[in-house]
Amino acid sequence: MKVIFTEDVKGKGKKGQVKEVPDGYARNYLLKNNLAAPATKGNVKVQEAKENKQQQLEQQEVEDAKKLSEKLAGLTVEVKAKSGEGGRLFGSITSKQIADELKKTHKIKIDKRKIELDDPIRALGYRDLDVKLHPEVTGKIKVHISEQ
Repeated sequence: MKVIFTEDVKGKGKKGQVKEVPDGYARNYLLKNNLAAPATKGNVKVQEAKENKQQQLEQQEVEDAKKLSEKLAGLTVEVKAKSGEGGRLFGSITSKQIADELKKTHKIKIDKRKIELDDPIRALGYRDLDVKLHPEVTGKIKVHISEQ
């Protein structure tokens, strides 16, 4: 019997997959527990429509991330901090401070975990940082650390 899986079933199939399974297994377990639906023409068309809709949503997310990346490329985030001799900071600048400043000055909300900062910034000056906006899209942001 051909079925469309509505949930992931370990060892049998993933959600949305159309697969041939034994009749008894399908009737007594998969269909009874709403883990799968019979693969009729109507159900197959509904599943294809869901897949198309999902692809469109994913494509829209990528396009939005690219637009945000272009917008970030033209921005400079100004962070002020106290410093001592030679441009060394008292403390350090973290990705949370950069994300907060970006939200406050430019009204762009980015999660601090998306800003790729190997180690905290401890000196004055300009830095170019990568921002992971989407698994396929990485943007750049310019950060200027100035004295308070």
